[in-house]
Amino acid sequence: MVARFNTRDSGFQTAFQAFLERPRGEDAGDLRATVFDIIADVRARGGAAVAELTSKFDRLEVDPRTLQAEQVNLEGLASQCPPKLRHAIDFAAERIAAYHAAQRPADHSFTDAAGVELGWRWTPLDSVGVYVPGGRASYPSSVLMNIIPAKIAGVDRIVMVAPAPDGQLAPAVAYAADRAGVDTYYPIGGAQAVAALAYGAGDLAPVDKIVGPGNAWVAEAKRQVFGDVGIDTIAGPSEILIIADETANPDWVAADLLSQSEHDPSSQSILITTDAALGDAVARAVEDQLAQLSTQAVAEQAWRENGAIIIAHSLETAAELANRIAAEHLELAIADPDALLPEIRHAGAVFLGHHTPEALGDYVTGSNHVLPTSRAARFSSGLGLYDFIKRMSVQRAGPEGFSALADAAAVLAEAEGLPAHGRSVTIRRN
Repeated sequence: MVARFNTRDSGFQTAFQAFLERPRGEDAGDLRATVFDIIADVRARGGAAVAELTSKFDRLEVDPRTLQAEQVNLEGLASQCPPKLRHAIDFAAERIAAYHAAQRPADHSFTDAAGVELGWRWTPLDSVGVYVPGGRASYPSSVLMNIIPAKIAGVDRIVMVAPAPDGQLAPAVAYAADRAGVDTYYPIGGAQAVAALAYGAGDLAPVDKIVGPGNAWVAEAKRQVFGDVGIDTIAGPSEILIIADETANPDWVAADLLSQSEHDPSSQSILITTDAALGDAVARAVEDQLAQLSTQAVAEQAWRENGAIIIAHSLETAAELANRIAAEHLELAIADPDALLPEIRHAGAVFLGHHTPEALGDYVTGSNHVLPTSRAARFSSGLGLYDFIKRMSVQRAGPEGFSALADAAAVLAEAEGLPAHGRSVTIRRN
């Protein structure tokens, strides 16, 4: 039975907090030692270790030097992608490119009252590794979302890794990679692929940042290599939160809730509504639609174990709860979403109105679908162009600017016990 809450109940706050803190997903603790050993092995033996692990886990023989397999050819696989699906990928790629191109920040400089020139410049990363899940899943949209922003940012080298169990890689993934402009593809996956991206293996040179989703092994590997390379985020199970009022269509809301429940048994779908009758109608609609889904087993488990329906006494209360949940996806299925939007501070992505289902954002609005999960939207943002660029500060002082700053700098250097710092300033006074 899905969890039910009402904000007017005396025990609501305690019960709701317990619900928020309930763990979801796999415990990476059991994986840490194994992942550590895999990373150490790849660092020590390079391509030979990657080849052995790929043979063991994916039943695919890759060359220890090139990390390539004869039966996995990206161009050949891409050509097998059906025309209708190619058209959809092209359509999505164009929209994703347009959205992220608009995010490009400008370099800036100014001269302050002391005559010191200050500013900043934005420069792209040199290299990025993109991890794409393989196995039973085929996610061409994730390929586009991770590679296109890097390409637009001006990253020189974009490497994609995606496991190809038994030599199989979805043609849609291959076509999306080719369409997005990946430079090199390696048919490897798991913690060993993350280690190869971070430290190099065979012909695969290390990259500067690793992005892209993966299973618990991949997530733990990204956690362990962080610091030696950059990463995007440690992605958790998918989430959706819908705030709905009496104007919402219960069938539509139910469909949107299930769109995330079907991802994984650990996914979470929550409805907050000001209309108790709508909450009941959505609960019935979810049951009806579950019976029609080919993904029923997964979606039903996620809904029963992690879903919730919350009756809130006002939209303001709903917004407060939404900020505490800080969900990956937030839909405002209400009569006036623009009025409530200023009250929303924490969400990975917000979808306004009855005709903006989260699924549009997954694929074709152009906004990135790589978003913070597990309440990380409280302090982080979704993937974007800015994840593939970095800001350098720039400053220049002439004789007058130097004179205006020197005394304070020398005093601070003395206070911090750093005489060489102070001398580098005072020596210029002559």
